[in-house]
Order: sequence, then C-alpha cells, then structure tokens
Amino acid sequence: MLEIRNLHVKIADEDTMILKGVDLALPKGEVHAIMGPNGSGKSTLAYVLAGREDYEVTEGEILWNGENLLEMEPDERAAKGVFLAFQYPIEIPGVAGLTFLRTALNALRKKREEPELTTPEFMKLVRERAAKLNIDVEMLKRPVNVGFSGGEKKRSEILQMALLEPTLCVLDETDSGLDIDALRIVADGVNALRSPDRAMLVITHYQRLLNYIVPDKVHVLAHGRIQRTGDKELALELERSGYAEFTKAA
Repeated sequence: MLEIRNLHVKIADEDTMILKGVDLALPKGEVHAIMGPNGSGKSTLAYVLAGREDYEVTEGEILWNGENLLEMEPDERAAKGVFLAFQYPIEIPGVAGLTFLRTALNALRKKREEPELTTPEFMKLVRERAAKLNIDVEMLKRPVNVGFSGGEKKRSEILQMALLEPTLCVLDETDSGLDIDALRIVADGVNALRSPDRAMLVITHYQRLLNYIVPDKVHVLAHGRIQRTGDKELALELERSGYAEFTKAA
C-alpha cells in the first residue's frame, strides 16, 4: 500500500512550496487518478515518488509497503517496485531498446539478488510480454525513442512495465500528445497490467483517458493539496464544470 502523509515539497534551492500537505492512500490492486489544473503539483508528486533530485521534501513521509521511500535512492525505489512512466519519454541515441531493457531488467534482478537473464531467456520473455500487449518487438531494435511517435513512446513504456513488473506504477500524463487510436492502445496495455498485487497512480488533466482506464478513485489536486476525492463520476463532473471551483485563491 502507498501511504502519503502530510507531504510538503519545494523546488530545491528555492523557497516556493509546491505540495503543501498531500495525504493519499492507494491500496494494492487499485487504480487511482489524480486530476487538477496546471501548476497544481501533479507532476511534482510523480517526480518525488520516483526520487528526482530537483525537489526537497520539507515535511511528511511516503510509505510503500511500510517502508519510507524518502530514505531510498531512485535505484532502491525501483528495486522495491516503483516505476514512473514519463509525460515526455526522452530519446537515447545509439542505445537499442532491447539493450536498454535487458540492462534495466538485469540491474533490477541483481539488486533483488535474483539471477540475471541470458540473452535467449530475455528474448523469450520480451516476445511473450510483447505478444500479450500487441506490441511489435521490431520497435525495440531501434534506438530508444529516437524517431518514435508519441504512441510508440508510450507503448514502449507499457512494455517496460510488463518486463520490469513494478508493483507501484505512476503514469504521469501518459495521454499527453496521443491521438484517440494511440490512447486506446496504451490504455489497453495499462489495463492488461492491472493486478491484485499492483497499484497504479494515473495523473491526467483530462477525463477522456479515464473512459479507458477506469479508476477506483479520483483525487483533485489543487493549491498543493488533495481538495476532493470521489469515484469515477467525479472525473465526469470535472469534465462538465472544469476546475474553476478549485482554482480560487487558497
């Protein structure tokens, strides 16, 4: 279970607070969505969960299965099952997708004191997982994200999730830049990975994504705090009325 308690976060070396007391509980087996206006701190929360160094936690704690994530380096968090899918996945010229994935997977296995996979074992696993997600393995022979469309980048990340098998998936505006067909394909991949042992936090501006990835709960983040929590109907309400209620001065 993910437990965020009274989380206060600011940009490192600056005084401006972004998160001002976030409280959130996400049990395993559930998908929660975080929605909110621009500048509300949604991506900041995602980055802090993953361990990005640009931010400073001034108060509060983040517990994953009872362990304090804030005391762990990013690689330790990954070994504990934390995965962040970026809003804008970066390109890595000169590094083939298959090489990148095998290196990442074996690094995790080593961290968990599990035997590393040989090349034949890895390729068999990739083909199995890609087939289940209807993803073309040929895509992974290209340099990571180089020349990829928005949909290809996001499908690549879904395959990364399927291979690395994280137990906490944080999807930061995964619908950004996708047309409706790509959105459906990515959503199908996310839904295929839903599991009683996996928690997912979906960060988005728009309700349309939640037509395909139906959340158990929706949280509205504004002015650095969770202002309201509801079921999937809350997202529909936000689609109708917008964020005006939450953008008034705190």
